[in-house]
Amino acid sequence: MVVGQSVKRVDAFDKVTGRARFTDDLVDKSALIVKIYHSTIAHGMVKSVDTSAAEKIPGVVKVLTCFDVPDRPFPTAGHPWSTDPHHQDVADRLLLNRHVRYYGDDVAVVIAEDEVSAEQGLRALKVEYEEYPFVLDVQEAMKDGAPQLHERFPNNILGRTNYEVGNFEEAIKEPGLLRIEGWYDTPVVQHCHIENHICYAEQQGSKLVIVASTQIPHIVRRICGQALGLPWGSVRLIKPYIGGGFGNKQDALYEPLCGYCSQQVGGRLVKLDVSREETFVSNRVRHAIRYHIVTYARPNGRFVARQMECYSNQGAYASHGHGICAKGANAFKQIYVDDLATKVDAYTVFTNLPAAGAMRAYGIPQVSFAIESSVEDAAKALGIDSVILRQMNMMPVGYVDAFSKNCNYFDSLNQCIAKGKAYMDYDRLHAAYANQTGPIRRGVGMAIFWYNTAVWPISLEASSCRMLMNQDGSVQLEIAETEIGQGADTVFAQMVADTVGVPFEKVHVLTMQDTDVTPFGTSAYASRQTYVAGFAIHNIGTQLKNKVLNYAEYMTGKAADTLDLVNGIVIEKESKEEVMPLDELATSALYSLDQAEQFSAEGTTQIKSNAYSFGCGFAEVEVDIPMCKVKLLRMINVHDCGRLINPQLAEAQVHGGMSMAIGYGMGEQLLFDPKTGRPLNNNLLDYKLCTMLDHPDLKAEFVENFEPTSPFGTKALGEPPACPGAPAIRNAILNATGVAVNQTPMTPHILFERFKEEGLL
Repeated sequence: MVVGQSVKRVDAFDKVTGRARFTDDLVDKSALIVKIYHSTIAHGMVKSVDTSAAEKIPGVVKVLTCFDVPDRPFPTAGHPWSTDPHHQDVADRLLLNRHVRYYGDDVAVVIAEDEVSAEQGLRALKVEYEEYPFVLDVQEAMKDGAPQLHERFPNNILGRTNYEVGNFEEAIKEPGLLRIEGWYDTPVVQHCHIENHICYAEQQGSKLVIVASTQIPHIVRRICGQALGLPWGSVRLIKPYIGGGFGNKQDALYEPLCGYCSQQVGGRLVKLDVSREETFVSNRVRHAIRYHIVTYARPNGRFVARQMECYSNQGAYASHGHGICAKGANAFKQIYVDDLATKVDAYTVFTNLPAAGAMRAYGIPQVSFAIESSVEDAAKALGIDSVILRQMNMMPVGYVDAFSKNCNYFDSLNQCIAKGKAYMDYDRLHAAYANQTGPIRRGVGMAIFWYNTAVWPISLEASSCRMLMNQDGSVQLEIAETEIGQGADTVFAQMVADTVGVPFEKVHVLTMQDTDVTPFGTSAYASRQTYVAGFAIHNIGTQLKNKVLNYAEYMTGKAADTLDLVNGIVIEKESKEEVMPLDELATSALYSLDQAEQFSAEGTTQIKSNAYSFGCGFAEVEVDIPMCKVKLLRMINVHDCGRLINPQLAEAQVHGGMSMAIGYGMGEQLLFDPKTGRPLNNNLLDYKLCTMLDHPDLKAEFVENFEPTSPFGTKALGEPPACPGAPAIRNAILNATGVAVNQTPMTPHILFERFKEEGLL
């Protein structure tokens, strides 16, 4: 069995030697270059674009403006297509925009023979605007009289979720309750994946072929069809190796525009490569969300009733929209279960900021910071150890969500907490660090997390795959779930090997998804791939194995149900005696003069289940109060993600999530000029991305409870580790200083203000 082993990645050699081919490695050097002119105002109407000077520049082939594109709005979110019009994504984008809604909106393009000519063409464009008032703050945008971004959405409210479990007003009348209240803010950040978005397009016969660095090839094909008015099958979308995405590439970014540019130059090959500065502003960002949480608790620590208000800053266009905020609102009533009532009111609101979309963990890092900070504040107010308070109120074993029907089968949270506490020596240090004095202080903090696996029942969950057996008994796997750097192809190969019964080395995964060839799937997001693809691989692999054993019965006369296929050998189940090597059988089948057969299997598996993933994070910090600086000393993430398919890859995923959490918590924030809406730090010099110097040694531990809904016992892994780090650091600062910091990132200037307010400076 290879599942459960830390086998070497299937793409390791190609990636470390540079042999792996990414989008820019594949495009022919003859490609025309597309450059985008971005608006230099935050809100307004383009009155005119003077292209005459640009068109005279040698090498410029064509200039297209917002006045040239079809008036055909389309959505961009990487969600499965809903056949119910009421559940489809908001179609609020055009290929280029006359009504510009943020500083950096897409106004025009220059298509040229080379980079220099394209850049010169951009500089030669003269754009005249009618400027409108703009708004950047989410709650200001909701007020009557605020600038309106989209006519269909009064008060700029894109979406609202409100629910009440129990009777909140009656619940809080219980005598003796303690009320704890706080506001919590998380900022705009960017994904900062290594490879910027890039795509190229050309007409090939009846197909518009687009090659793109995307997480969602089949979904992007559909969106390109919608945007360009083409039958979806007339678009061919190819995804090669991709240098990271983290959700930014779970959107159709510039693939439709690139395809349109090719159409406008007679189907010629065009390349659209986005700079880092454009990536920061004109792709997608993470939603800045503001939370207001009120907790009513008994003196013994039981939560009687809690209320949360959420205000999610969507930016200029819908993208993934209200889904992010709504998921956080759902998490609020699940991670902790109130005795009597829970009330939530969540808004997603348009502002004149860059469009916010999906980002690793899809709203849960933001709400985790708010929830876990509020629980820590409640523990301090109640005089109860914060770990004990969490254990008293967190989701119990046997909990079933009324909507999703998800069940908590195991005592995962307590198991994870026990491991984290032991590693950190938490109880001793938490007590020792309380009530410190002096300029340099230490503290420990923790936070728990909850995460769903995949998106059922909110949306479609299905996976299709195809397996073909070669003459040597090796297996080709074609699957739409995409490798984006996380090691998915390796995990898929391990699952195929064990299901079919072939050596791991004899599984070949086609990593380049091609919508003309690859079976349909919705690809990489929502921590879904290992869980969802596992169903398809198990079902189709079993079919393939049964075909092999049936043919072995034909060749040997031994009944198929008495045979098995193990490590590339057909054996007798009971005696374990070898019957025939698989390569001999496969060759015989393909070249048989009596009964030739290609062993293959293909199909779709729809998944109507979900799974809870749990865990916790602990942090130890050292706080220099006069310098208002925090040094992270130790950090651990403990995770129950079910059975580990590949422990080494799992650990790498956790380390990556922890690193992003450190960034969210301590440094990262995309800043904007309040007077103009202009981005102030949209580059990797000024944007404070954390580095190795900001990291201690990161510790990853696991609890392996076999998930009963999964054929391989696995569930969400890739995203959840990004959730507990920031609140754990915040709570460690509280333990060290007694000061609660209710916004991220917890930078020196934020700490200075808080330390000053609390009398430490």
